[in-house]
Amino acid sequence: MISSLRFIVDDSVSIAYPTLYRSIVRALEYVTLTRFELSFSVNKSSPNYSIVVFSDSDWATDLDDRKSTTGYCIFVGRNLVS
Repeated sequence: MISSLRFIVDDSVSIAYPTLYRSIVRALEYVTLTRFELSFSVNKSSPNYSIVVFSDSDWATDLDDRKSTTGYCIFVGRNLVS
């Protein structure tokens, strides 16, 4: 892990079709939140029901706006919940 690495805002687009990408992500989020029978069948096939949480925070080292950022992921088995 590199602790002295600093990121800055880059205005270049790294995705060829960002609107299509956002649309696909929104559709997948909608399916996982509204189709519980699909979530049940996916979860039923993974017998590992352990809860794993990852979190990370950055305390105002953003060189552009000096704001703190925090993120987390919660997994139940192999499935991302939040």
